[in-house]
Amino acid sequence: MSPGLAVVALVDDDASFLRSASRLLRAAGYAVETYSSAELYLAQMTDRPGCVIADLRMPGLSGMDLQGALAREPHAPPVIFLTGLGDIATSVRAMRHGAEDFLTKDAPQADLLQAVERALARDARQREQRLHSRALRARFDALSPREHEVLRQVLRGGLNKQIASALNIGERTVKLHRTAITTKLQVRSVAELTRLVQAAGLFDEDPSTFPKGQ
Repeated sequence: MSPGLAVVALVDDDASFLRSASRLLRAAGYAVETYSSAELYLAQMTDRPGCVIADLRMPGLSGMDLQGALAREPHAPPVIFLTGLGDIATSVRAMRHGAEDFLTKDAPQADLLQAVERALARDARQREQRLHSRALRARFDALSPREHEVLRQVLRGGLNKQIASALNIGERTVKLHRTAITTKLQVRSVAELTRLVQAAGLFDEDPSTFPKGQ
């Protein structure tokens, strides 16, 4: 199996269901791996393309527990719940926490296959976004510590004089740092700089406080 091939991970304590579901998915052209428990899946999971189809109620960690554990991972795959015992409150909770879909085991096969297709497409988008963010972060890594400090002040809307006072440096030095920042990051305005910072996922500034078009 190629490391880059998307894998559908089936997590269920029902062995007969794992066999039947894996046959269906393989017949549809998907690479499939089966796990008899959430603990086993978590112990063996790797950062590769794919999605997870999980039962809701299992001994040990439940499907919701698995979803919570995956949410703490930096590269979590999308989760589809496929359960014999579902209820509206649980399905709503699962969807609010990012589940791709919540289906019962007697749902039409077409519904499951469509959910898998959406989940794999979502995983591909998320991976592309992470690659883009890493590429942007590499550009910010070229900034010096002082340039990062100036950048924060610029994003808060500080004027050169205010930044100089806040950082206890000369106003001319601030101008030089700002020139270095825009050159290294290949931007021409504060608005463009703000969008770049947001796209890279840097800092913890509230976007509503960013300058709107300087």
